[in-house]
Amino acid sequence: MAALCRDCLSDIASLRRCPECGSPRVLSHPELHTLSIAHMDCDAFYASVEKRDNPALEGKPVIIGGGRRGVVSTACYVARIRGVRSAMPMFQALKLCPEAVIIKPRMDAYVEASRAIRKMMEELTPAIEPLSLDEAFLDMTGTARLHGAPPSVMLARLVRRMKDELGLTGSIGLSHNKFLAKVASDLDKPHGFSIIGAAETADFLRDKPVRMIWGVGAATQAALDKAGIRTFNDLLRWEKQDLVARFGGMGERLWHLARGQDRRRVSAHEPVKSISKETTFNDDTADPDILDGHIWRLSEQVADRAKAKGLAGRVVTLKLKRADFKTLTRRVSLHDPTQLADRIYRTARSLFDQLDDPGPFRLIGCGISHLSTPEGADSEGDLLDPGAEKRTKAERATDAIRDRFGTKAIVKGRALR
Repeated sequence: MAALCRDCLSDIASLRRCPECGSPRVLSHPELHTLSIAHMDCDAFYASVEKRDNPALEGKPVIIGGGRRGVVSTACYVARIRGVRSAMPMFQALKLCPEAVIIKPRMDAYVEASRAIRKMMEELTPAIEPLSLDEAFLDMTGTARLHGAPPSVMLARLVRRMKDELGLTGSIGLSHNKFLAKVASDLDKPHGFSIIGAAETADFLRDKPVRMIWGVGAATQAALDKAGIRTFNDLLRWEKQDLVARFGGMGERLWHLARGQDRRRVSAHEPVKSISKETTFNDDTADPDILDGHIWRLSEQVADRAKAKGLAGRVVTLKLKRADFKTLTRRVSLHDPTQLADRIYRTARSLFDQLDDPGPFRLIGCGISHLSTPEGADSEGDLLDPGAEKRTKAERATDAIRDRFGTKAIVKGRALR
């Protein structure tokens, strides 16, 4: 059976310990040198960057998030042992781990580290599909001749470089499709390397819970539970047409995943599907003036990102989260797509005015989706709003001034609320 030392990268016989360097980190698998679809997931990325940059944090539970009123962005493994998880309300995380060090996100530092890792990946293959700053799919098919080594060796070299040069660790999942590569990367964290081969796929999945499927959230899990589907073995008992009738398009995907089938390609140019921004308040608020100011600022940030990416959206979404964490989402389709802050704001504000819930709220967000190129965007105008064209020209002029003199050159009064 093929085996690889993950520390010295020696190709060795299947042993418990590397005969070259003595390391116990030996990876062996019958398909070790033939699989080529990988998922790389950095280990507690934000927290790891903070600990790297501040050695005094070593060994301490670290939570990255927006203060006591926000939610957990990520937590180091010391905090995770205590039960802290991403997206958990901060007050709940602090009950589980009161001695945790809370750090506000430093996105500039995380982006810089992510770019350095991405550069290392690009030396391996051009087929990289980033999912976020800290994880990506890689298709290493056909790269063995280029590098003189199979994908497994090059991936082990990648995470070794990350640790040696950047002080960060990552976990690798290697398989024959994206679904299984993503599953594999979660099997041996942190600093792990797991493989799911084609020959073992059916046996591996059979007794696993369906919640391991990426994208199966609480609502989908509840629907599956109601149908008596808790494991992949349960899924295998269903005919495809019955799953589709019960779960729509998700049903067909479930039928294929139950058999370990995933035909999605690693796409280096996966299109952006939506643009959104949200903020969590330090104190719950129902003040319409404060909320109005946030709607404007968020709309402006969404518009700035849309303009920078050369995109426009046909659907505007408003999101609010109540004090009891109940989420309210409202959306509306426009006649033509927009990338204008003024139009996003006025649409989101209209959705807010139609709410029958007075609050108070702990979070508010705005976004656009159903994205397209900006050609034809904001072209129809509004016959019921004769001032719309004038405001559009003013916003374009404001954009030009900010491009030249900086984003704070002009600030609208409502943004100061």
